[in-house]
Amino acid sequence: MKILMLLDHPFPPDTRVENEMKSLTAAGNEVHIACFQKKAEPLLEKTSYGIIHRKPVSSFVFKSSVGVLKFPFYFNYWRKYVDELFAQIHFDAIHIHDLPLAKVGYEAKRKYGVKFVLDLHENWPVLLQLSTHTNSFLGKLLSSNKQWIRYEKEMSSSADRVIVVVDEAKTRISSLGVKPENIEVVSNTLNIEQFDPIERKEFNTDLFRMLYVGGINYHRGIQTVIQAIALLKDKGIEVHFDLVGDGSYLKDIKGLIDELHVQDNVTVHGFRHYTEICELYESANIALIPHIKSGHTDNTIPHKIFQYMYAGIPMVVSNCDPLVRIMKETESGVSYRYDHPEELADIIAEFYAHPEHLNDYIRKGRQAVIDKYNWKIDGAKLVNLYKQFLA
Repeated sequence: MKILMLLDHPFPPDTRVENEMKSLTAAGNEVHIACFQKKAEPLLEKTSYGIIHRKPVSSFVFKSSVGVLKFPFYFNYWRKYVDELFAQIHFDAIHIHDLPLAKVGYEAKRKYGVKFVLDLHENWPVLLQLSTHTNSFLGKLLSSNKQWIRYEKEMSSSADRVIVVVDEAKTRISSLGVKPENIEVVSNTLNIEQFDPIERKEFNTDLFRMLYVGGINYHRGIQTVIQAIALLKDKGIEVHFDLVGDGSYLKDIKGLIDELHVQDNVTVHGFRHYTEICELYESANIALIPHIKSGHTDNTIPHKIFQYMYAGIPMVVSNCDPLVRIMKETESGVSYRYDHPEELADIIAEFYAHPEHLNDYIRKGRQAVIDKYNWKIDGAKLVNLYKQFLA
């Protein structure tokens, strides 16, 4: 089977997309992906896991994506792009990554008679509702949340199969009228064949270290961690927080660090390569996923959670539905209410006083990834989905 994927950003990197391509290619499919060209990347690149097609995109067309449901420019760019590829290759299926380009996939289904798979990484309508750029005056004019909700329902019902990343998202999409048997959960799990096990050191009782790796915006909840650190410091408990990543809210976080006088307790590393992050994995007493609970975070799962589990780092997570469910099931960490820094501080203080309790979580998290939460299992689900089409 020849599969065309659409991705509306440059590629690589994208761990999930790369894992999907590798699994489908290993199963005997020919996988192509169409994406944006970045700088001097080749327009056509053949890799071991698929063929990458790239096309330049103007700044105007790229920025018009925020108003894609009201103005045709962005869709027209992708329609032409898809027609050019179908003129060269007869594809059997079109696989759309995330909601915005779903209409292009549906139109290809009708025009070329191919199967249409909609891969929803996020709860897109809520993500836009929470995003800074859609809450500006211009953003509100260009992007209507009600319109996105209708669009998601229409496109999910039009797809031959819908892929989601957590059970909670399957329940949500089912509530839109999509048959549960047409929805497959393919999670953001870890490809353990490509992730070197971390050699965990003994917990450092002299300096209790906490770790966060990922994007930094308001909805990631880093501010709650900073507030908890300040509360701990007032009690005479000194911990250290390694903050790795970048994003639109980093300036605000640095301001909060200064305001609460916890500069000595926080190291802002910025973006770091994987090898540098591994060193922090080795020394971390706990890892944090402090996301603000919302309709978005209750319907997705960060890839990092499975890295932490496999690396043997106990976790403290906010009470987003998938995070709480996985922590309870695997017993690899604990949760707190996302908007209660004092509750987070109490949990950290307990582990600080009794670091031996952390050992209970290490083995269980790693074993859960080996047994269940790994890409070998989720990749097989994806392959079987396409085998159903062949049948």
